[in-house]
Amino acid sequence: MFAPCTESSPNDFRAYPRRRGLPSGPRRRLQITKINRDFITTPQINYSGAEQQRETRERWLRVDVQFSAAPNYTNELTFKYYILVGGKVLPGEVTHTNVLGGRDHHSVMYVPPHALAFVLQDRPLTAAAVENIAVQIVQKGEIKDELSLNRGRPRWHESLPTAPGLVLNKNETPFASLFWDHYEQIKTADH
Repeated sequence: MFAPCTESSPNDFRAYPRRRGLPSGPRRRLQITKINRDFITTPQINYSGAEQQRETRERWLRVDVQFSAAPNYTNELTFKYYILVGGKVLPGEVTHTNVLGGRDHHSVMYVPPHALAFVLQDRPLTAAAVENIAVQIVQKGEIKDELSLNRGRPRWHESLPTAPGLVLNKNETPFASLFWDHYEQIKTADH
């Protein structure tokens, strides 16, 4: 549905100056390589023993971030998401643990249908409704990498109004039990 932001894309943030202090080139050991966004429906699960509820076809916003990690092992990485919808920034963050080195790692966050309806104030949910997305990798309080889906000035999200509490990590959604091998482990409150 949406074109991903890839290294050859004109929307690639790497084509524009990074924030001062962010490592660039071969020195960068953690790197966001792609941001994908799409609208998906709630997974349909068959079960017995209870009354079936009506199916809903409302759509969730899924933001999937692909990244690479040069260290052989990283104990903890925090991903900060800034999703611009309807003129408001929806901030969210997730912390991943036990990240092995490699190029094809994924982090994901979701915005539920009711949150999208609230922010859009009954305007239709279209591809254009998601105006931009920025993601940061933070390790020990230091931003290691940052990428925006669309070209913009660094940290564009800091000057816009926010609507916190609407972005959910995978474990807080009906998608929690899906794709365990695809996404990195999420740090829980008891770890």
